[in-house]
Amino acid sequence: MSKQSIHNFYINEQQSIYLLSHHDAKKHRQWLNICKKQLSLLGYQDVELIGSGAFGFVFAGVEDSGAQWVFKFSRITLAQSVRDRLEDEAYMLSQINNPMVPEFFAFERVKKQGILMMARAKGEDLEQISLKQGRLKPRDLVNLALKLRNVLLDLRERKNGMSLQPVVHGDIKPSNIVWDQQSDAFSLVDWGSSVYAQIDVHGEPVASNIMDLMSSDIASTNARMGDVYFIGDEQMSGARSSPRFDEQGVASTIYALASAQSCRFGAQVIPAASLGLPIEFARVIDGMLSKDKVTRDAAGDYFIRNMPAMAKVYLPDISLPQAKPYIPFWTVQQSDLPDTVVYSSRKQFLRRADHNQQLLDVNDAQLDRYYKEFLFDTGDTEKAFLASISRLAKYPVVGGLSFHWQQESLFVESSLMLHDEDLQDAFTDAVNATVMLAQGIEQKGLFKCCLFDARQTIQLERDETGAYIFEQLPELQYSVSHVAASEVTRPHSYFEDGKDPDEQLQLPKKIIQCVFELNKIHHTGCIIFESLSDRLKIHYYYRLLDAEQEAAFSALLREIIQYTVSIQDYGVAGFMKLPYKNTREFELCTTQHVQYYPKNPKR
Repeated sequence: MSKQSIHNFYINEQQSIYLLSHHDAKKHRQWLNICKKQLSLLGYQDVELIGSGAFGFVFAGVEDSGAQWVFKFSRITLAQSVRDRLEDEAYMLSQINNPMVPEFFAFERVKKQGILMMARAKGEDLEQISLKQGRLKPRDLVNLALKLRNVLLDLRERKNGMSLQPVVHGDIKPSNIVWDQQSDAFSLVDWGSSVYAQIDVHGEPVASNIMDLMSSDIASTNARMGDVYFIGDEQMSGARSSPRFDEQGVASTIYALASAQSCRFGAQVIPAASLGLPIEFARVIDGMLSKDKVTRDAAGDYFIRNMPAMAKVYLPDISLPQAKPYIPFWTVQQSDLPDTVVYSSRKQFLRRADHNQQLLDVNDAQLDRYYKEFLFDTGDTEKAFLASISRLAKYPVVGGLSFHWQQESLFVESSLMLHDEDLQDAFTDAVNATVMLAQGIEQKGLFKCCLFDARQTIQLERDETGAYIFEQLPELQYSVSHVAASEVTRPHSYFEDGKDPDEQLQLPKKIIQCVFELNKIHHTGCIIFESLSDRLKIHYYYRLLDAEQEAAFSALLREIIQYTVSIQDYGVAGFMKLPYKNTREFELCTTQHVQYYPKNPKR
């Protein structure tokens, strides 16, 4: 069994530091501490890590004067040519003078480490705000759209002397927009994908003088890969850079924030026209996200031309009843929140990634997150569905989900436990978006996922011979819920018997026997064995629902751990147990019905 093939079943959507090996986690923490220490020695206080991405880490610090600064470090593990991009970003940022863009201060190179210093944008990024609030209000979205439109106009009208020299940001998305709600100020950050535009909005070549036009290779592109969840088709396919790229980024951002999603791909199933937005505004966003380039460009032109007028519409907050979750979930309030990770299976409706090897020669860190693994050759709705599952894992939640598509219906079984009551409304929006996207998938099949707390993941290291290294075997932790006797006798939902065709790891029979015995005790949870050449990772969570069976339950968990040291193969295998047979049935629905903001909100 090759080590690479274990990717076929479970996909680790979001790497948590708790899933790294002890050695790698230690190195990671040491490197972060070195960065913080160096900034402290330079005189900055309250140094903190505020973000990380495919290309680097971002820290913030406060000067003695009270001025707040941001320091962006490139990842030292990347190739030098990629690390050099940080200097390019510094140059591009230094060329922009706009109140919505943080001020550039300096770029320094310490040995091989590049550091970009700029003013810190006040507020919180819109992805985090969206996760807390759920769908943003129409008034806030229209306000944001107007300000982004003004930035786009400024970038495309930028001049170098007498000649136009438009700039493309190339990575407009919610997490790159910071909102200070007190002052209602927005800031567009992260200029790592910005370039000078090669063509204008009409597709005509751009150059500061005729010699540039004659000397440049007009067929090649200087475009950089923005976030593949938000960029448009032209940028994704490597077309020459154009201000149209940023129109796509703006439309994707507004759409994602309006629909409580973390990508642009759900627009066919959940169009902007179904999200309670003003009719003209919704139609423009849908037009900008159209698959037809002529429609896209016409909608983009309309957006730039008419957004100031659209922003004058009276949009008071409308008191609407809070949406009910399409599938049930439970909430508990805990001080220690789980560091949630989702592991998911993909069946026949998620075809194997890039089987035509269209991206074999593409080497970009953004692609690793998304295309190379499993999404290049799937439809937009499937991409949106998987992104919505990943979004659920951005909440402090544990549990499991199973989606089963049949001829005319979708059947969903679930067990979700949210550990922060304040996030209940936002989590409802995220759950409902997931179900609506699932309703739009036409290919028949099964999808299941487990959400677990990475802090609880057990790691057993192996030596050079493959033998496990441990002084004492760890224990599988569990919680106990005291439920009524009538609840305990309710029928269980299904559990996995390990025979899934996409799983490669052959578990010892004694482990499977223990899992079968566990299935006789009323509980919910999951356990996933991820066997690598250097270590075994056991991801799990368990909640016992029949307190009278606790002695037998804990004894079986101890047996499972004892038998894990006999696992020799490489691969992944798992079991998921849902507590009740409480299947929800939904009709398949290719597009959600139209719902606009009311013409007369005073009613």
